[in-house]
Amino acid sequence: WGGELPRKEWIDAQTPNHPVMVVRLDGHMVLANSKALALAGVDANTADVAGGEIVRDADGNPTGVLKDNAMDLVAKAIPRPAAEQEDAALLAAMNYLASRGVTTVHDMSDDWAGLAAYRRAHSKQALITRIYASVPIADHARMAAQLKENGHGDQWLRIGGVKGFMDGSLGSHTAAMFDPFSDTTDDRGFFLTDPADMQVMAIAADANGLQLNIHAIGTRANFELLNIFDAVIDTNGPGERRFRIEHAQHLRPQEISRIAAMKVIPSMQPYHAIDDGRWAESVIGPERARHTYAFRSLLDAGARLAFGSDWPVAPADPIQGVYAALTRQTLDGAHPKGWVPSEKITVEQALVAYTRNAAYASCEESLKGTLEAGKLADIVILDGDITQIAPADIREIRVSRTIVGGETVYQRP
Repeated sequence: WGGELPRKEWIDAQTPNHPVMVVRLDGHMVLANSKALALAGVDANTADVAGGEIVRDADGNPTGVLKDNAMDLVAKAIPRPAAEQEDAALLAAMNYLASRGVTTVHDMSDDWAGLAAYRRAHSKQALITRIYASVPIADHARMAAQLKENGHGDQWLRIGGVKGFMDGSLGSHTAAMFDPFSDTTDDRGFFLTDPADMQVMAIAADANGLQLNIHAIGTRANFELLNIFDAVIDTNGPGERRFRIEHAQHLRPQEISRIAAMKVIPSMQPYHAIDDGRWAESVIGPERARHTYAFRSLLDAGARLAFGSDWPVAPADPIQGVYAALTRQTLDGAHPKGWVPSEKITVEQALVAYTRNAAYASCEESLKGTLEAGKLADIVILDGDITQIAPADIREIRVSRTIVGGETVYQRP
């Protein structure tokens, strides 16, 4: 938008009678028009929100831009879709995923509505995508009670993870950093959840056998999250755990080695590197960029890297993700040799991250992730061998057929 944040006046004249909330691509910032702000009761007297920001003009009036936790002020006024709408959306999503060669998803949901839709579809035997579903970490007691009563689920729908947010995103300037952003004077982002509060919830969730899947983008967020994982081990004792950092985007070298030593799973999305790489250095500078989306460094340190998409922030398309991990060629074509090329990885390493390690990240490696006798017959057939072609040509590969549980769920026309 030309380098400045939008304001509600940009859209008010076109939407005087309809409430509008436009979500930024990363999901960490919105623009609300005056009608939406009025319906939600947001005005100059509205108190600031911890872990969020109400952007205001010189007179203290909301401009319409709300960041992270402040987005809830308007979001809570939006009526929920009907169950029928959610069921139709799930069916459309599964068909789309099948066409992209996705057989399992890990849903890092921030509410329970998705899980309810999955259960409805599962009861009708309508799932064609296997799902590992998480719920908010604040609801860990409720999730623990459900596990105690009904278990983790089955091969189609599995639960047991909780999702939390340490910080926001780089693009919204809400990632928690040690040093200020390069394009500001003293803006270091902020925490969405106070680390002390996150630690209390993490210890309780872990004590109930729940997997911790925590979002961390900025350098300070990742540092504090590793401290929390240490505190969980110190409090609850040693055991079989699979801590996950969702994104682990901006790391200092000491956190890279620490992730590997602690056997924390960096759950990362390679497409972000070729998207954010167009502008990230203007926000964090070249030195911090050297350790951004540090796929190679994490693997060299011994970390078990798991790949996903972060859909709808990035395309739910593993082929495009493999291409991004191998080439790191930004979408604007400005880095033909790759943005931070030292962090490129091989096609075999990318495939392992999307398959074997992704299954490990949901504690399902005995069921899926490799093609071998006794495992689920979830198979994707491509129209070319991506291990034998030039990395730059991988993005042209298409899915010919997707098989889940031995049944074809997608066949390219």
